[in-house]
Amino acid sequence: MLNKMLVAAALASFGGTGAAFAQAAGKVAVVSVQGAIVGTKDGQKAAADLEAKFAPKRKDIETRQNELTQLEDQMRKGGPLLAEEKRNQLTRDIDEKRKRLNRDIQDAQEEVDQEQQRALNGLLQRMLAVIEKYSKDNGYTMVLDVSNPNTPVLYASSAIDVTSDVISLYDKTSSGGAPAAPPAPAKPAAPGAVKPAAPAASAPK
Repeated sequence: MLNKMLVAAALASFGGTGAAFAQAAGKVAVVSVQGAIVGTKDGQKAAADLEAKFAPKRKDIETRQNELTQLEDQMRKGGPLLAEEKRNQLTRDIDEKRKRLNRDIQDAQEEVDQEQQRALNGLLQRMLAVIEKYSKDNGYTMVLDVSNPNTPVLYASSAIDVTSDVISLYDKTSSGGAPAAPPAPAKPAAPGAVKPAAPAASAPK
C-alpha cells in the first residue's frame, strides 16, 4: 500500500506546488493532492504492483521474526537449565539472527522507499499537469493543496474541494500511465481570410 508519508515527502520535494496557480484573489478551490494520487486508478495500480513485488520478501522477514521470537522465548524459559556451552551457543545464534534480520529489514525498507518514491514522482508530475488543466478549464485563479503541510490553509470548506473532480479528470485523461497530450496550438489565419468576430466581453461579477 502506498505510504501516505512518502506521498507527502514527494509533494514537499516540489516545494509549494499546491499554490503554484495563485496569481490573484478570485475563484479558489482546494484539492488533496495526496488523496487524489492514492485515489486514481494509476495510484491504486502502483500500490498493488508494489505490494505484489515485495510480498515474498515481507513474508520471509515475518517468518524469520517468528523464528527469532521462538529462540528468545526458549532462552528466557529454558536458558538457566541449559548447560553453559549450549546456553552460550543459543545466545550467539540469537544475536547473529537478530543482526542479520535487522540488516535485511533495513535493506528491504530502503528498496521499498526507492520504488515508492520513483512511482510517486511520476504520478505527481502527471497529477500536477491535470490540476493545472482543471484549474484553467474551470476558471480558478488559486488552487491550494490541503494535504501539503507547507500550504497555509487555515480553513477550507468542503464545498470548494475539487479532489474528486481531479481524480475523475486524471483517470479520463491518463492512458496507461501516460500524461494527456497537450492541446494543439491554434493555426494562424491565412492571409486575407475573414477573422471571426471577437466574443463580447462578459460583465464583471
